[in-house]
Amino acid sequence: MTMLNLPNLLSLLRVLLIPVLVALYFLPYDSASLWATAVFVLAGVTDWLDGYLARRLNQTSAFGAFIDPVADKLIVVVALLLILYKSALWFVLLPVIVIVFRELTISALREWMAAIGARNVVKVSTIGKWKTTFQMLAIGCLIYYNPLFGLPVFEVGVALLYIAAFLTLTSMISYLKAALPVLIDKG
Repeated sequence: MTMLNLPNLLSLLRVLLIPVLVALYFLPYDSASLWATAVFVLAGVTDWLDGYLARRLNQTSAFGAFIDPVADKLIVVVALLLILYKSALWFVLLPVIVIVFRELTISALREWMAAIGARNVVKVSTIGKWKTTFQMLAIGCLIYYNPLFGLPVFEVGVALLYIAAFLTLTSMISYLKAALPVLIDKG
């Protein structure tokens, strides 16, 4: 199985879209937020598509298991930093801290569980998928920022970010509870 199959190329594309997202975000044009949002949405589509294709085409790989979550976390963290740059508000910062804290904690937990041969204990759950969905919607709204047809997109994004943060905490607790017996046993 080759490392550079279509699902892995889509994950790598997500990493390559990060500097594009940053550049578009800072363009001095009214349409910059629209273009930055479009790039983020494209990244979100590749996130869904790479997993779907890997399973559908039976092209799962160790490299894919590595690069997919790394690409996801990189683009999410960069997007959250961009949002904080533009909207350095405490009520935006709080859910961002929760989300980044969870991502670091669960990444470390998954790495440790893999090292002791218990990777399946902390595999992706349904609540983790819902968290990702709300997180991506929130980030898209927050990058776009501007009202759209009278809809307060930024405020909707903040509300979605709080839902994502709640789901983030819930999924983290779920993963930690699942891992606790192994943590105690191997501790």
